[in-house]
Order: sequence, then structure tokens, then C-alpha cells
Amino acid sequence: MRLEDEMLRKKRWAVVGASTDPHKFGYKIYMKLKRFGYEVYPINPGYSDIEGDPCYGSLSALPVKPDVVDMVVNPRIGVNIINEASNLGIKYIWFQPGTFNDEIIQLAEDKNIQYVKNCVLTELDKMNK
Repeated sequence: MRLEDEMLRKKRWAVVGASTDPHKFGYKIYMKLKRFGYEVYPINPGYSDIEGDPCYGSLSALPVKPDVVDMVVNPRIGVNIINEASNLGIKYIWFQPGTFNDEIIQLAEDKNIQYVKNCVLTELDKMNK
């Protein structure tokens, strides 16, 4: 089984870089995961809520541990997220295009975090055809 498929079978996700702007991927990804029946938590210290759902400032602030973290932030911000995810025992990171570089991939590997580098929107569409 592809790692993408394994991760998509997990139903509790956090979207780091979630947004209130309907034109941004942080919004589109958050809303599509919700629409597809996932338990999804928005992470963005700049917002108190997104579409009426509480928005959290960090992974550590979540009421539950997510199975998968979807990254929708610049890699320099993502480094801290990888470290936080590792400390929390989170094993899966989904890197959206543009959210990773060699340094962050190496860090994920060093922390034994499994990852994919792909667009979750595309994969969700494939799953539901």
C-alpha cells in the first residue's frame, strides 16, 4: 500500500497553516478534509476560529493527538512543527508542494517521521472517484 493511502485511512488530522481565506490552500485543505469526514483541527496562531471551529496555536494545544499533520507553511516554520510533532509522538507528516526543503526532509527522517510530498487535495479527489 502506498504511504499516501495509509495516511488517508487515518481519520484525525491537523492542518498547520490553516486559513480563513477561501483562496488559500490552508483553507481549501481544511474544508475538504472536513467535507470528506475527517476529524480535522486547524493550527494557526493568527486565528481564534475558522468557519466557527476553534483554531489552535500549536500542535501541543490540541485536545487530542492527530494521526497526520498536513503542512501548509513555509519550511522555515515547518522545522519547529516537525520537532513539536516528534515530541508529541506524531508519526505522519503530509508536506504540501512548497512546504519542504532538504533540511526539513532530513529532520523528518532523523525523527523517524514518515512523510509524503504531495497535494492532499489531489489525493482526496482520486480516492473518491
